[in-house]
Amino acid sequence: MARALKATAANSVGLFSRLHAPVQTVRAFSTSQPLDQVAGPVWNLGRLNHVAIAVPDLEKAAAFYKNILGAQVSEAVPLPEHGVSVVFVNLGNTKMELLHPLGSESPIAGFLQKNKAGGMHHICIEVDNINAAVMDLKKKKIRSLSEEVKIGAHGKPVIFLHPKDCGGVLVELEQA
Repeated sequence: MARALKATAANSVGLFSRLHAPVQTVRAFSTSQPLDQVAGPVWNLGRLNHVAIAVPDLEKAAAFYKNILGAQVSEAVPLPEHGVSVVFVNLGNTKMELLHPLGSESPIAGFLQKNKAGGMHHICIEVDNINAAVMDLKKKKIRSLSEEVKIGAHGKPVIFLHPKDCGGVLVELEQA
């Protein structure tokens, strides 16, 4: 019995040491730049501004958040320049945007064709200097979906970063 315990202990030590050996990791990001680069001193990432959800039925989705969950929900706001109608859901520490397409040319219409029940479309993070952020991210080979910053649904400058460079997530940066 003592030999069996010693053998088990020896095997455990060998297994334990293998568990602490460095493991090669696979990066899911498709950027050619090292991921340990951090934002330069000219801009800083801020708080999560909102999570945007594409919905096939805007009234039904707004009623769910208002009547079932008790959230503060705005009226639907058509934003033809963005091709969407949006309902803002206030969550206290952040917001949700419920997005519904205005016409078949809307990017949200394409999203809903692929995701019939709707789903998370993008996240929005505030930055303190959007122009500096855009220049810095271009240097780091992070692509954006447009060449220039545009005015977003909140009336502030925004830019969308390519999901293939952001771990599969469409990221909107918004001037704080």
